[in-house]
Amino acid sequence: MLGLAGVLSVAPLVFRLQPARAGNVVSDSAAPYTHRLALLIGNGDYPVPHDLPPIHKNVMDLGEALAFRGFDVTQAMNLDESSLQTTVNDFIKRVEQAPPNAVTLFYYAGHGLQVDSNNLLLGSGANPTAPRRDLLARSLVLQQKLLAALPARPQALNITVIDACRTDLRNALGDGEGLNQVEAPVGSLVCFSTGAGKPAVSPASADQNTFYTGALVKLLLESEGHITFNDLFRMVKQDVENTMLKHPLAAIRRLAQTPFIADNARAQVPLAVHLSALPGVSAPPPMLPQEEADWNAIQSTQWPVDLLRLCQAFLASYPNSIQARSVMVYQAGAQQALSVLRHKEVKLFRTSFVLPQSMPSELQVDATADLVRAARGDKDAAARIARLHREMDAEQGQLRYVGWLQYAGGLGNGIASYELALYYREAAQPLLAAQAEARARHLGYTPPRALGHARK
Repeated sequence: MLGLAGVLSVAPLVFRLQPARAGNVVSDSAAPYTHRLALLIGNGDYPVPHDLPPIHKNVMDLGEALAFRGFDVTQAMNLDESSLQTTVNDFIKRVEQAPPNAVTLFYYAGHGLQVDSNNLLLGSGANPTAPRRDLLARSLVLQQKLLAALPARPQALNITVIDACRTDLRNALGDGEGLNQVEAPVGSLVCFSTGAGKPAVSPASADQNTFYTGALVKLLLESEGHITFNDLFRMVKQDVENTMLKHPLAAIRRLAQTPFIADNARAQVPLAVHLSALPGVSAPPPMLPQEEADWNAIQSTQWPVDLLRLCQAFLASYPNSIQARSVMVYQAGAQQALSVLRHKEVKLFRTSFVLPQSMPSELQVDATADLVRAARGDKDAAARIARLHREMDAEQGQLRYVGWLQYAGGLGNGIASYELALYYREAAQPLLAAQAEARARHLGYTPPRALGHARK
């Protein structure tokens, strides 16, 4: 994270913030998604000039917004490597003991970097420009120690949010890269505040939020309760991009962040703990019958051309609909999908957006959902569809596999691009393999060392 001023050293601090019992929060623990746990870690105490003034405000403001949404929040500030690991382990144990339909959120703001394809969350007090061996010893490895350790949530949702740079302060020394691209485990959302090779701008004032966390706090507090977390984080992405690109300071416009989302959620979880109206809380107006029918059509559309047309018609007919914000998100995704499909190297057509006939019935629900999401420009859903075609070994399985990997890479999935590079290498097409691998690295994916050696 790009910091601009110094702060005083602060001792490690961990405390709890209980969920609000007002508004859209109820105490019915038997209802789905009512059990919500969050761990917020803010590390801002680093050697000058690498200290991060807004981190304390980030954690405090986000904690209040999540408590408003029914989360039992643990907030931790300035954790060294030992305290960082202990705090995360305690959170994982609480998640393991939670019901299967619990919603969890892990948030980290501070310095992050990559060593040997692993994403590191740097302990408080460490110097981000230190040698690689020192940084490994003073960090939490995101993939192994958090993402892989959390139990899968196919019935609910695990959310991981990293507000940190995806550049590396050691680059001036030619040693290291920014945070690596990841794919989300089943039932998870993984969100980075910025794109590959980009800084996350940290204001010089301790009285301001970072751009990403500020947008997240605002939308958590302002959004209607029926909005899903999946759509919320896409709204946050749009808000950050628009705010920074239109900022009056040219330096901010130059450093405009493009937040990254890896989405493998199997359930669509609303922000509200309970959607029923409560005393003193006005329920959103119901949709008109035709409005609801048009909304349902959007929800099931699997072809980007049709989706874009339906979204445009919906927004023209119902500009004040309670679903208008979500439809805007889907419209932007469909526009991105169409721009990728127009590339001559992407071999996908309308007939490609169907499931293999040989697909077992138990896979069809998730696969159909992934087709819908792929039409909205979801790069990870597209990669999962590619792998389904490879596994089904249908008549056109290999062609569809390649086409969907091309589409996923075009949407920004660096892991899918590297997978495509390996396919081309095995098919003795070295030029195509080199192009796909170059795109994977451009998108921010560094393969594990073993894979890197295997490809040579």
